[in-house]
Amino acid sequence: MSSNPGIGSFCKANGYVLFVFVLFRLAASPCCASLSFNFYAASCPSAEFMVANTVRSASSFDRTIPGKLLRLLFHDCFVEGCDASVLLQGNGTERSDPANASLGGFEVIDSAKRVLEIFCPGTVSCADIIALAARDSVEIAGGPAIQIPTGRRDGRASAAENVRANIVDTTFTMNEMIKAFSSKGLSMDDLVTLSGAHTIGSAHCNAFNDRFREDPKGKLTLIDTSLDSSYANELMRKCPANASSSVTVNNDPETSFVFDNQYYRNLLAHKGLFQSDSVLLHDERTRKQVENFANDQESFFSNWGLSFLKVTSIGVKTEDEGEIRQTCSMTNG
Repeated sequence: MSSNPGIGSFCKANGYVLFVFVLFRLAASPCCASLSFNFYAASCPSAEFMVANTVRSASSFDRTIPGKLLRLLFHDCFVEGCDASVLLQGNGTERSDPANASLGGFEVIDSAKRVLEIFCPGTVSCADIIALAARDSVEIAGGPAIQIPTGRRDGRASAAENVRANIVDTTFTMNEMIKAFSSKGLSMDDLVTLSGAHTIGSAHCNAFNDRFREDPKGKLTLIDTSLDSSYANELMRKCPANASSSVTVNNDPETSFVFDNQYYRNLLAHKGLFQSDSVLLHDERTRKQVENFANDQESFFSNWGLSFLKVTSIGVKTEDEGEIRQTCSMTNG
């Protein structure tokens, strides 16, 4: 679906190499030991195809779907692990927390689950669907095609009180982000790599309004001098002080719907949408990796495959833990 032939040709030419490289690194890592590749080979051979087909179909009608599904994965895995707890509805659940109010893509997960329940009832977890859908979203948007292990089970608990303490806020300092990622078993390299998810997706105005100040006349002025002035003016035009809460801005102003390394190029141009983006360039501990990814998309893609495997393996429930939900928005009872 990408209009960039370079990205598509990279994926086709280097997909096998990346797959073998990731498998080699995975074998030496304890992160995915309880999961396995082709977990559904016998019980539901077409599981991954059905998820991918659902995501591709939804994305063809709505180009924002890949960004929404990728963000949904992060909000699931960083709270209670990758167990689909973010999908559970009800008072006091993660999904009910204001920090998750802007999440989207739920209908795509539900659609994939309905199809899977028809052909393979009680077999494929909602947690695996989220992970697979996020993986497929990256590829559909022009990013690398990677294989991930499956076998996650769905959690039975979901508490709003756990959300704020675990997700990364867009106003975080570098040290706060490092602490948050480290608590999930992710390194500083993973932090820079996974921040590249902001190459697609969008954000509401209140996610970056800390970079501006409203004067007595209701006009916004730039207070974050690390932000490019022309880009800041564009943001203030799209998100004035009286902007509707439904207004959104693309994370990447250049190639908004393509998964590429433009995010890092934007950082070098001082056009990172969030404060948590900009600090990656200004902190000496991460600047070099930002510059590397900005100049070498293949390096970014290779690192993405490894870091994505790690994030999709955070706190997974397997074997006799959790359950396989019949409906993703509620436990089996």
